[in-house]
Order: sequence, then structure tokens, then C-alpha cells
Amino acid sequence: MTMDFLAEYDAAPDVEKYPLVRKWIKTNPLPFFKQLRAERPILVTPECTLLARSSDVRDCLQMPTIFSVDLYKSKMGVTDDNPGYLMAHDDDALHYREKSIMQSMLNRDDIPRIKKLISDTSKKILDDADGQIEIVNNYCRMVPVILVQKYFGFDGIEPEALFKWSYWNQYNTFYNQPFDLNPKDKHDHIVQRHEECTAELTEYLKAMILRKLFAVKVKDRVLKPALKIKNAVRGLIGKEPDVHEDDIVTRMLRSSFPDEVDFPLIRLGRNVGGLLIGTVETTSKAAAQVIHFFLERPELLAQAKAASLLEDTDEIESLVWEALRFVPIGAYMFRQVAQDYIIAEGTEHETSLKKGTTVLALTQSAMFDECAYKNADEFNKDRNWYNNFTYGFGAHDCLGKYIGMAMLPEMVRQVLALDGVHAVSAMDFKDGPFPEHYELVWNK
Repeated sequence: MTMDFLAEYDAAPDVEKYPLVRKWIKTNPLPFFKQLRAERPILVTPECTLLARSSDVRDCLQMPTIFSVDLYKSKMGVTDDNPGYLMAHDDDALHYREKSIMQSMLNRDDIPRIKKLISDTSKKILDDADGQIEIVNNYCRMVPVILVQKYFGFDGIEPEALFKWSYWNQYNTFYNQPFDLNPKDKHDHIVQRHEECTAELTEYLKAMILRKLFAVKVKDRVLKPALKIKNAVRGLIGKEPDVHEDDIVTRMLRSSFPDEVDFPLIRLGRNVGGLLIGTVETTSKAAAQVIHFFLERPELLAQAKAASLLEDTDEIESLVWEALRFVPIGAYMFRQVAQDYIIAEGTEHETSLKKGTTVLALTQSAMFDECAYKNADEFNKDRNWYNNFTYGFGAHDCLGKYIGMAMLPEMVRQVLALDGVHAVSAMDFKDGPFPEHYELVWNK
């Protein structure tokens, strides 16, 4: 029997309407979203407004000065005296400038190097596990942490600190907003942990950047000229020349920005911190959920396992992106209306939105819209990537999406390729937004 979500919603007292919506998004999203797209594409609740159709979600996400990220500001340190992180800015000079700089540093030509690092790291962790592993903490979180250490340059720190800093920053910004309906004691605990972790991360970044900056200056001014002579001599005798250390932090410190670019060391540090926060917990959640998705579906597991054993990774990548339609790291992206606006103007469901309205752009619903994908309810790996919202859309699409697109399928591939891999526990979220525990075993 098909559930009539909207009938139950309409019959509920106002105080219960939005909690019902939260429950359905968490427990039964796809049928709920399907009814919304068909019958009420824009649902105005007492707490916020939901957009269910692909066209409206796209409009929302590609108009950042109308649908703003103002709700990020207090979470990302924006004050009158501190511009905070670029992600808390909409279509302004800081966002345009700093995202461009960071995209150039995260060079897409590094992708083969990243894939090899992820492949080697994943394989070593699984080989050392000897046939049994709690996959969330020991793999799904550990692999991106090692990327953060070795590629981004977060050295001299224990992985547990990097886990913690990413976790609480993600939790407070994206899962501790007013519309998340967290009880006050839980809300306050998350804020406190976030503030503690931000202070620890800030102190670490100061010390790490200064240490690397000193090393860069000494190397470039003193050692580099000597190394050129040394390498020239080595070249004459047929040995490999020395290769300078290269990670993203070092790469940034070796770059020179004129004053007119307005990218001083303090802004460099703020952006370096964003690399960590945006990498670990998002990747962990996606990897754990995709692995769980395939292990729970024998008919798809066989297909994914066969793809995982191929040298060419195109097929496993397509399978992973399709799985993420069904188990995305989030069902929506939230925005705040910066000015009065009519959404879907000229359609039967046009809706006037007042300045200050919170909007949930239901990106998972958009990925199941028949206007985006034919036979959208079916699993089909051969879909057009451009209607997939896994890495966002518009001005605020993921800064490191090409790194994620290299990392995530390889992490999944290494697990599914294991002989006889299967789960011996349920995946436990421990009443939070992230997978926390999932036990796997396989034949040694």
C-alpha cells in the first residue's frame, strides 16, 4: 500500500508538520519525494520551504545572491572583522578569487598521483586487517586522512586529531542548524565540541604553516642553488635528480601572490583548514554508504564486484555515482532567501518566498526527477553525470570534486574486490548523521 504523506502532513497540527517531514526525509525519502514532485513540488512548512523538482533545485543553486549561504556564516567564523572561509561567501570577490586560487593548487594533473596514493593506502589497510575490519573508522575515515597528510601536507599530527577536527566542523555546520531540530543540550554540545576543535585546528595550522614556510624559504634561498649543481652532476653520471617535496600546503607557500591579489598568509591558512574539513567526513560517509548499498543488494553486488576486478575503472566509477543517487551523503542543500523572490514563476506551482526564508533544495529528489533521468527509480549505471548532484551544483559545487571523484570509487573498488567480503553487523549511525560502525569480513 502506497503511503499518502501529504494527507498525513495536511491533517497534522502545525507544530507536528515539519517534524513529520524530517522523519520522512530520514526514513522514507524516495517515496516522499516522489509524491512531492507529482503533487506539491514546493512544500511550504512552518520551519522552511522544500523544493522537490530538478528545475527548481537547479534555479536555487545557480542563483547564489538570491538563495544565499548566509546560514553558514556563524558556523564558519564570519564576523565584521573576519571574513571566515570562502564557502560562507556567495558571488563576491573573495569567493571568486580564493576558489580560483585553490582550484589551481589542486591541480587536476595530480589525479594519477592521487589514484595511486589511494590505491596503495587502501590495499595496505585491507591487507593488514587480515580478513576482518571495522570499516568506518579503520578504513573509510583513515584513507582520506592519509590523503590529507600526504597530499595536502597535514604532517606532524595524529590521525585521530584530523578525524575529530573534520567531524565536529561538519556536524556543526551541516547538521546543527535550526531546521535540524536538535534538542538544546545536543545543539549546545555540538557547538562546544566544534569550538574546541576549531581552536585546536587553528593552533596546529599556525605551527605547521610557519614550520613549512621556514623550510621553503631555506630550501629556495640556500639549498636550491646547491641542489641544481648537485643534480646537474648526477645527471652527467646517469643518476636520478633529487625531487623537491610537494604537498598542497608547501605548493601554496612556494607561490607568490602580489598584494593586489589580496591572499595573505592568514587567508592561506583559512583555506588550508577547509581542505581537511571538506575531505574526511564527507568521503567517509559516502564510501561507507556505497559499500553498504552494494553489500545489501546481491544482484548489484555481483555486478560491482566484477567491475572492481577490472583494470579499467570506468565501470566501477559509474556504479558508484549511480549508487550515490540512492544513498547520498545528504538529501538536500540548504539556503536562505536573501531577497523576496518568486520561485517557479509562470508555472502552476509558483511560490512567493520572503526574505529570510530557509529553503531545502532536495538534491536527492532532483536526481530522481523524470525530467532529469528516464526511468529514474531504476538503478542504471549508464546515466548522464551532469544531472548528478553528488558534488553540488553551481557556484558552490565542491572545491575538491575531482579529488573526490578519483578517491571514492577506488576506495569502494578495493573493498568489493575482496574475496567473499560480507557484513557481520548492521551499519550503525549511533543516532547521528554519520556512519560510525560497520564490521566486514572476507576470505584471507
